[in-house]
Amino acid sequence: MTKYNKIVLASLVFALASSGLAQEAAEAASDSSQEGLIAVGKGLALGLGAVGTGLAQARIGSSLVGAVAEDPSKAGSLLLYFLIPETLVIFGFLALFLI
Repeated sequence: MTKYNKIVLASLVFALASSGLAQEAAEAASDSSQEGLIAVGKGLALGLGAVGTGLAQARIGSSLVGAVAEDPSKAGSLLLYFLIPETLVIFGFLALFLI
């Protein structure tokens, strides 16, 4: 992970943590103030699952193409490994409705 990526990740974590702490202070005023954080949680559940799937499938897909180029008879069995990371999006979609 590069230094730039670490800085962006740290600033994102601090931004989300500060908005959560601000919501806790306003929670005494009304219970409907958490709707914004719930929406952020739903977006993160689906969005991070999709990003993780994209990263995984990019690496697996490039390896899959190389392996099929060497032996085309393995294409069917290797396709299964390409589809396994897609479950991350399904779990993120499920979490979206459970939140």
